[in-house]
Amino acid sequence: MRAVPHLFIMTSHPARGAGGSRGDMDRFIDAAMRPVADLVSAFIFYSFPLLGADVPLIVVWLVAGGVFFTVYLRFVNVRGFLHAIRVVSGRYKAPGDPGEVSQFQALTTAVSGTVGIGNVAGVAVAISIGGPGATFWLIVSGLLGMSTKFAECTLGVLYRRENPDGSVSGGPMYYLERGLAERRWPRLGKALGTFYAASMVIGCLGIGSMFQSNQATAIVVEVTGSALLADNAWLVGTLLAVLVGLVIVGGIRTIANTTVRLVPTMALLYVVSALVIIGINADRVPAAFVAIWNGAFAPEGVAGGIIGVIIIGFRRAVFSNEAGLGSAAIAHATARTPKPVSEGFVALLEPFIDTVVICTMTALVIITTIYDPALANGDVSGVELTTRAFASTLSWSPIPLAIATVLFAFSTMIAWAYYGLKAFTYLVGEGRMRDLGFKTFYCLTVIVGSSITLGALIDLSDALVFVVAIPNLLGLYFLAPVVKRELEGYRP
Repeated sequence: MRAVPHLFIMTSHPARGAGGSRGDMDRFIDAAMRPVADLVSAFIFYSFPLLGADVPLIVVWLVAGGVFFTVYLRFVNVRGFLHAIRVVSGRYKAPGDPGEVSQFQALTTAVSGTVGIGNVAGVAVAISIGGPGATFWLIVSGLLGMSTKFAECTLGVLYRRENPDGSVSGGPMYYLERGLAERRWPRLGKALGTFYAASMVIGCLGIGSMFQSNQATAIVVEVTGSALLADNAWLVGTLLAVLVGLVIVGGIRTIANTTVRLVPTMALLYVVSALVIIGINADRVPAAFVAIWNGAFAPEGVAGGIIGVIIIGFRRAVFSNEAGLGSAAIAHATARTPKPVSEGFVALLEPFIDTVVICTMTALVIITTIYDPALANGDVSGVELTTRAFASTLSWSPIPLAIATVLFAFSTMIAWAYYGLKAFTYLVGEGRMRDLGFKTFYCLTVIVGSSITLGALIDLSDALVFVVAIPNLLGLYFLAPVVKRELEGYRP
């Protein structure tokens, strides 16, 4: 997922050899879309001042959801953690369970959509601005997000739709429509579901496709140093589009079969690389934890003081694990299980993996190597800062870091292709040609995203992805008694 709104994490590498006409067209499209993008972004990312800090309302909205469901469901994120591991290991599965993919495959598909370039770059930006203390609040927000994910994905399975061809469709648009209809608000549910789906279709093309392709291409160009690729970025984009197309053409089963191998591989590569760096600097780890704890409650040089560092940490976490956006429920709805709550338990592992583990690894690498309070006044990009941290200990470590980062981007592209497809078919109906048409168009945007920089389009899609948190959390609050009823009646 993208790390911070309105922030390109690496400098884009549009095709320099493409000629002035392409640059003029880019500028024309960007200028035409800019007023709309600015208007929507100003609404969804509106901030208000509080004790010297700018507090984004969307962050408050998302964190409040985590707090509510953590308390309302009696800390299911803590007491259900070990059971979640038992469920995802397959202990309770049975032949003939309804669904399309295993619960572990559903988890890896959802994780592939959340673990992205933001885990590498966004944490670095948060620490450079908020200091080590931002890491503490990032972890707290991740733990709270586990409860929101539990609620979303329980409802995702409960209200999913089985199609005539045996496939499954689910996600917020379905539980908003069906769940609210049960509560005698059919028109509200349909309106919220339609708004959610329309926003998700547009949003997935930006942060799910074009942004990831743009950043992956930039990383490949920088690591290889190839003038050919720098002048013809579309070559990298075409390769990515072909690979994405080969995976998504087979639907959720092919996507799940890919992510079940890809996600553990890329996560292991990144975590092991980070642990090696942390291990070499083991003598600095105790001081790092002290800095994280002290910086969380008594930050120095951070705008807004403790409120400022809390907001920075929370913002990084909610923009990373997507708890409250409902996107993961689209993937988890396909899990083979007759018990919706069991998938809710599986889903709560997702923010733990994304935020508590991977983001914390990035933070520790930076804090134990090159962190300097002066970074807050610098203009170093997120990926560059993380790369410097790795390279400061092992000169060759940026290579596995680059590989892991490109894999993060690729996995995000294939997961969000499925999210966008299910939102699209909710709007226009299921059908083979509609399915193929959306997938083809999605792959084309991968190529486009690698070659051009349309800041307005990215900003607009970014805002539309986060605006879905409004109808999604509204629906979750309305359906909270349903989630609690399912949880209290659950037996493994």
